Amino acid sequence: MKLVKPGYEILTPIDGLLELKAIERAARTCYKSESAITEEGESAKKLIGNLIRNGHEAMLEHSFLSVKFTCDRGVTHELVRHRLCSFAQESTRYCNYSGEKFENSVKFVIPFFFSETQLALWTDACARAEAAYFDLLKEGATPQEARTVLPNSTAAEIVMSGNYREWRHILRLRTATDAHPQMREIMCPLGAELQRRIPVIFDDCVTERRNGV
Repeated sequence: MKLVKPGYEILTPIDGLLELKAIERAARTCYKSESAITEEGESAKKLIGNLIRNGHEAMLEHSFLSVKFTCDRGVTHELVRHRLCSFAQESTRYCNYSGEKFENSVKFVIPFFFSETQLALWTDACARAEAAYFDLLKEGATPQEARTVLPNSTAAEIVMSGNYREWRHILRLRTATDAHPQMREIMCPLGAELQRRIPVIFDDCVTERRNGV
């Protein structure tokens, strides 16, 4: 059994200013105002800021982002509800965790909110689930049959791709203080990184984490 922390990896190469310029070029087609484009990108920042303030976010659909998350399966169940995105998820139907490439081990995502006593109970439950999973495989069950004993805490990698408009919606929803704590655990730092790396676009749609939740 392996216990892992959740996280994310941005797969799309990002140059924040180039991203803004690409969106600006698309947006200015609507107004035929290409002559207003400035090389240093200030015109892009101003235009895109105005578009967002005026609710004209369709232009943000011209850029996209792919992110690979490591999280538990309870979180992946929520992620895939964002139907405008595309997904590729680690499949417990076909992954046999008794194989060498998995080091004969099931990974579980550590919940950050448990007390020491609660965490001990959770760890014991995961260990028993893993043992039952391997016993079922030894008795001839297929991976897709044996996986039925694995809990929500089972780790999964999932690649999620969507346009910037959709990512704004996702970050507003999934970093809100009433979002699931384990969802906020991955979305808040992702949102903060996007705010640092891409000017303007994500400035208004991320709620900071406080007190670990």
